[in-house]
Amino acid sequence: MIKGLISVFLIAILTENYVLSKFLGICPFLGVSKKVNTALGMSAAVTFVMVLATAVTYPIYMYLLVPSSLEYLETIVFILVIAGLVQLVEIVLKKYIPALYNSLGIYLPLITTNCAVLGVTMLVIEKSSESFGYAHALVNALGAGVGFLVAMVMFAGVRQRLESCDIPKTLKGLPITLVAASLVSLSFLGFTGLVENMLA
Repeated sequence: MIKGLISVFLIAILTENYVLSKFLGICPFLGVSKKVNTALGMSAAVTFVMVLATAVTYPIYMYLLVPSSLEYLETIVFILVIAGLVQLVEIVLKKYIPALYNSLGIYLPLITTNCAVLGVTMLVIEKSSESFGYAHALVNALGAGVGFLVAMVMFAGVRQRLESCDIPKTLKGLPITLVAASLVSLSFLGFTGLVENMLA
């Protein structure tokens, strides 16, 4: 059981990273990764929403939608739950951490439409079986959030280093950002098979 949970956690961070492997959540990945502290704040908010959204949507789907044959409402229900949770995060940040709230700007409400958050909640339902239950779903969501944090912080560090580099005029701005993002993504290919071998 514990070995399975550790495996789910590590796989969500390294080999099935939602940003670098599944390419979900690219908007905040490119938009909020200019500074490490902003990337950390955004990642913490996204991780919180991912775990809480999974904790709420999984039982709603399994014990409300499936028995009522309303599985087709999955996307609508999940988006409504995520929107409510993002509003909660926004209110808390505005009241207790206004500096972070201001630095996140428009990207904070965009967590509602962040496909990484929705992707985590929906892909967990696809994986659900006798061997992949509620505990696995929560650990997967936490791992996905930590993976999002790792990707954001790594990329923020790369972007800060790029500011002091002599970049050719044709690559300045978005082109060099996309090149850097692809190289960070490629670096995670090295983890393929590593987690499985480690836990075998």
